This record gives sequence, C-alpha cells and structure tokens, in this order.
Amino acid sequence: SICSFLLAAVARVQGCLLISNSKLKPIFSSFCVSSTVSMFLNTLTPKFYVALTGTSSLISGLILIFEWWYFRKYGTSFIEQVSVSHLRPLLGGVDSSSPSLPHQRHVSYPLRHHHPRFKDKCKVWRNPLNLFRGAEYNRYTWVTGREPLTYYDMNLSAQDHQTFFTCDSDHLRPADAIMQKAWRERNPQARISAAHEALELEDCATAYILLAEEEATTIMEAERLFKQALKAGEGCYRRSQQLQHHGTQYEAQHRRDTNVLVYIKRRLAMCSRKLGRTREAVKMMRDLMKEFPLLSMFNIHENLLESLLELQNYADVQAVLAKYDDISLPKSATICYTAALLKARAVSDKFSPEAASRRGLSTAEMNAVEAIHRAVEFNPHVPKYLLEMKSLILPPEHILKRGDSEAIAYAFFHLQHWKRVEGALNLLHCTWEGTFRMIPYPLEKGHLFYPYPICTETADRELLPTVFHEVSVYPKKELPFFILFTAGLCSFTAMLALLTHQFPELMGVFAKAVKCIGLIWLTL
Repeated sequence: SICSFLLAAVARVQGCLLISNSKLKPIFSSFCVSSTVSMFLNTLTPKFYVALTGTSSLISGLILIFEWWYFRKYGTSFIEQVSVSHLRPLLGGVDSSSPSLPHQRHVSYPLRHHHPRFKDKCKVWRNPLNLFRGAEYNRYTWVTGREPLTYYDMNLSAQDHQTFFTCDSDHLRPADAIMQKAWRERNPQARISAAHEALELEDCATAYILLAEEEATTIMEAERLFKQALKAGEGCYRRSQQLQHHGTQYEAQHRRDTNVLVYIKRRLAMCSRKLGRTREAVKMMRDLMKEFPLLSMFNIHENLLESLLELQNYADVQAVLAKYDDISLPKSATICYTAALLKARAVSDKFSPEAASRRGLSTAEMNAVEAIHRAVEFNPHVPKYLLEMKSLILPPEHILKRGDSEAIAYAFFHLQHWKRVEGALNLLHCTWEGTFRMIPYPLEKGHLFYPYPICTETADRELLPTVFHEVSVYPKKELPFFILFTAGLCSFTAMLALLTHQFPELMGVFAKAVKCIGLIWLTL
C-alpha cells in the first residue's frame, strides 16, 4: 500500500542518515518511537475512527451549547473571559479590553432617567428644523423627480396642523371654517385654493401659513407671507387673550391663537437664519422663549443651539445646554452631540491616537470621550452621517428619538459645525465605536442604560423614503471568536463522523495517509 511504501522510504532515509553521521543517534531513537507509534496506529480498525470522530463531535457540540448559553446570559465568551482574566496575567500580558483607546477606563454616566424595565414608546416628534415644503422639499422634487416625504410623514403633519391651527369655535369665523377643511385636504392644490378662498373673506393667519409653507417657492417669498400672517395672528391673539376666561370655548380659541402666533414667529426666525441674518434669528428665538416659556413642545432651544453654533458663540451654547441638558428633561441628538462637540473642541486640535496610546488620556480628553460615548449611546446612527460614511438625504418633517430619522435631521444641519472645529471629526472617528463595548449585554442588566427601542426601525421605514435610502439599524453585538471557532470545529468533526460512518474503509486509508505524511514531516 501507499502507507507501507512511505514507511519503507522513511526507514531507508533513516538508515542512510545513521550510516553517514553517527551524531544522529537521538534522531534514530525518535524514529524508533515513531515506528512503534505507527505500528500501533496500523492496528486500529475503522470502528475506532468512527468512535473518535463521533466523540469529538459530541464534545465540541456540548462546548458550543455551553458557550452560546453563557454568551446569551453574560454577554461574553466563557473561554475568552477565562483566558483574559486568569491566563493572560500569568503569561505577563496586559488587559486590552478598554473601550476605545489604550489606558481608557470604563466610564458610566447618569444618562437615563427611566428605569430599565420600562420599555421605550416610539413617540414621533415634530422635527424642530423641518424644511419648507414649497421652497425646499418641492424644489428637490423638481430637480430629482423623487418625493422626499413619505405619505406617513405628511399624514402626521396634517394631524399636527389640525391640532395646532383649529378649534371647536372655528365655525364662528367663516375663514377659519374654510381653513378647518383645508387642513384635512390631501391634495396640495386643493389646500392652496382653500387658503386663497379664506383670504378673500378676511386676513386669516392660518391661510397665510399654508401659503408660506406650500405655495411659496423661495424663502424670501415665504418670509413675506409669514410677516402678513404675523400681523393677522397678533390681532387674533390680543382679542382672544381678553376673552380667554369667559368660558371653555374662548380658552380653546386662545390656545389655538397662541399656537398660531408661536408657530409664525418661529418660522420667521428660521427664515432669517436661512437668509443669513443669524443674529436677528437668535434674537427672535430668545424673545420667543422668554415670551412663551411653557411651550417646550416646539423645542425652540434646538433652533437656538444651531444658530449659536453658526455664530461660533460657544459660551452661549454652553449656557443653553446647562439649562436644557438636564436629567429630568427628554434628551435629543442635538443636546447630546452638541455637548460632545463642546467637550471635543477643547482637545480635538491637539488630539493624536498614537500619543494617547503612549501616555494615556488626559482629564480633558477623557471628558470629551465620555461625552462622545454618551451621545453615541443615545443615538448610534449619527456618527456615520457626520463621518460621511453614509449619504445624507433631506430630513423628514417628523423624527423618532434615537432613530435614523433623528440622526439625518441632526447631521443635515450640524455637519458643518463639526467640520468647523478642527480635529473634532477625527476624535469622533477614533472613539465612537468603543461605545458598543461598554453597553451591558443584555441591555436589561445595566443600571444606567435602558434597552434600545425595538420599534425604531419599523417607524423609521415609515418616516424615511426607503426607495433611495437604506434605513440604519442598531448595531448588533458580534459573536465572540471562540463561539465561531467552536461552531466550526463542531461542524467539521460532525462531517468527519458522518463520512467515517458511511465510508469507514476509505476514511481509514485517508487517516493512515495523513498519519504517514505527518510522520514524514516530523522526520524532516
């Protein structure tokens, strides 16, 4: 057989070597041992190989099941944990399980104001920085032929308009009665025609709002219409303010007029911001927040933060954050990432990953990295847009906190502010992925974290145009190497066991051939 021929050749080579050089006696003794081993292996039957491969497959399968159970319960591989915790110190190694940079300690921060057991509800919020339909969204449609807004998003806006701009007493004023029907119209041209019809009866603030949002093709034209709406809205607000305590009907009317006035002033401030009059926009926003401090549902402070960043007035940005970045208030990507940008600004111009690896992180660098981890933990989709690893699209009119829609809305307006701070994007690039190594697994085991909403992806698919945009999903924790290795080993040994059972003699010849090749390799 082939194995006998190979063994004879090995024996002849051994004899020649021993004759030519008497100093190779230790090698000869090892050859004798190998010959004895080969004689023993030649006596093994195919049944032995079947039993061997079957047993090894069973053992590796049991190890795989245990490793998978341990990973599901504790979030790490048992073999990896033992090797890192017990074997590496004995071998003189260092612990390399730091989150993102060498010498970086594990950080935790009081980010959560909810208990982990309470599941998030996927509440959809009005986008504080939503664009104008006529002057911006429609322009995109004219150029590309694509619809930037989904039907679900526009339907939510229609519901918002009916909530904010209508009330039960609209039937008392003919123009408001027409506008009440206009906000329910699905056809844009029907809404615009109804607004013109209402203006023929009287100066109607909500009619001007609709025309400014949907008919105006430029920001300057929208601003002109909003100024007319402001004049009409202030008159209605003053009249309803005097009658607000005369009954429930008048209270509802005053609440509606208040919403209309706040909306108009805010959109005027946004027009000023878009037309380059940023200081004027900041003043208008500050006055609006002082005049109506309780209307936090509009999130005017996020508009203010973006305008202050454009002016590079970082001291005022910090003052606004000190007021709104509170544990008792709802978080947002604007709040978390603006705080991270300010911390990064203090160290990013001199930050170097190589230098940080040698000397460790300074206190200021550690604070910046912690702020970045805090922001990424809140919304993990933002960094890919800021680092331009993913293409931006026009933001929707509604966003989902911690979702891809919020990440698009934030990055669309704030990417320029990150680029303006030297080294900020480099620091973000070096540290943001380390966040996922710090989050406990399963997430319910953490004390300062609560689970990422599982409904986010579904809601984002409704808000974002999936035809030309791939929705981002929460990064999944990768399986440890040892689980993958054990799974591969189990599959390989199971395949060998099956082949040995089906073709015992052929697999026996194959095993002897492998054994002979191994012996030849050892002798050379």
